[in-house]
Amino acid sequence: MAPLRLIPYTSKHLSSRAIFTATHFAHFESLILLPLTCFIMCVANFLLQRIGIKFVLVNLYLLNKTNMQNIPDIRAVPSRNAKSESIAVTVVIPTRNEERHLARCLGAIRRFSEVYVVDSQSTDSTAEVARAFGAKVVQFHYHGGWPKKRQWALDTLPFENEWVLLLDADEVVTPGLADEIEEAIRDPNLVGYRIFLRINFFGRELRFGGNGFWKMSLFRHDKGHFECRLRDQDPSMSDIEVHEHVVVDGCDGMLRQSLRHHNVESLERYLAKHNEYSNWEAKVLLQSTGQSDELPPALFGNQAQRRRWLKKRILGLPGSPLFFFLYKYVLRLGFLDGVPGLLYCVLQSTYMFHIKAKIYELQHSARSSPQRT
Repeated sequence: MAPLRLIPYTSKHLSSRAIFTATHFAHFESLILLPLTCFIMCVANFLLQRIGIKFVLVNLYLLNKTNMQNIPDIRAVPSRNAKSESIAVTVVIPTRNEERHLARCLGAIRRFSEVYVVDSQSTDSTAEVARAFGAKVVQFHYHGGWPKKRQWALDTLPFENEWVLLLDADEVVTPGLADEIEEAIRDPNLVGYRIFLRINFFGRELRFGGNGFWKMSLFRHDKGHFECRLRDQDPSMSDIEVHEHVVVDGCDGMLRQSLRHHNVESLERYLAKHNEYSNWEAKVLLQSTGQSDELPPALFGNQAQRRRWLKKRILGLPGSPLFFFLYKYVLRLGFLDGVPGLLYCVLQSTYMFHIKAKIYELQHSARSSPQRT
C-alpha cells in the first residue's frame, strides 16, 4: 500500500453563529440534560453488570481484533536482531511538574541518542530527574501568543539528529516501538510517521469507547511544524500546543506499534489541564478567520480532520454533551472498560460542555461590552 499523504485543502472556518446556534437552550441543557446524563450512566452501568450482554460483546470484540490483526500493515515488522547501540533520533519532552511520570518516560528511551526536556519552571524535582537520566534540560518562558512550547523547541534547539520524536512525560515508548522507529527512519522516501496513542486511564488500558488517536510524533525536524490555529493566546490557555497538529512537507506513513499514554493519575491535575484546554478551544471555535496552515475539517481527511468536521456539526446542537457521552459509552462500548471507562466518557462529555459554556460566556461578554462603554 502506498504511504499516506497529507493533501492540502482550502480552509473553511467556523463562525460564532454556526458554532453556537442554540444559546437559548443553555438553561434547559444544564438543568435537564446533565442530570439525565448522570441517571442514564448509573442505570446503564447497573443493568450491564446484571445481564450477560457484556460477555457477548467482549467475544465479538476479540473476534474482530483477531481478524484485524491478520490484515497486513503498510510497513513490514522490523527485525529485533538488527539493532544499533543507539537510535539516531532526538526526543523532545515538554514538562511542568512531571517528577511523578518523567522517570518512567526517560527509562523507556535510553536507546535514543539525544533527549531534550523542555521545562516550564517546574517547582518539583522534574529538572533533577531529567539530568539524572542524562537529558538536556532547557527552560521555556511563555508570555502568550505563538509559538508555544513544542514549536519553540523545533525552532530553537540545536538537534544533533535529523529525526525528532515528540513525547509527553506521561507517555511510554515500548521496546517494540523503539525497534520499529529504528527501522522506520532508514526509509529515505518518508518524512514522518503517525503513531497511535493508546490511553491508559487509572491503571487500565481503554480498549473501547473510541478512545485513542493517531498523531504525527516522529518526523524530520526540517520538514515538519505545528499548525497555528490561534495567535491571540495567553497563559490561561496553557503554554503547550493543545489540539494543534504537526504538518509535514512530504509523504508520511503509519507505525504498527502504539505509544502508551498514562492519561491520569490525579483527577485534580487532569481537571486543571483541561480547564486550560477548554479556554483555548472556545476561543479557537469562535474566531471568524483561521490561519493559513490550519488543517481544515474534512469528513474524508485524516483522523484529526474528521474529528474537527464532526465537532463543527454537533457542538451547536442542544444536548450535544449528552449525545457525545451516549455515543462513546453505549454505541462505542465504552462501558466494557469498567469504571475507568465510565469516568473517562463522563469527563470527555463534561469537557465538551465546558467548551459550550465558555463559548456562551465569550459571546455574552462581547455583546455586553458596547453597553458598558
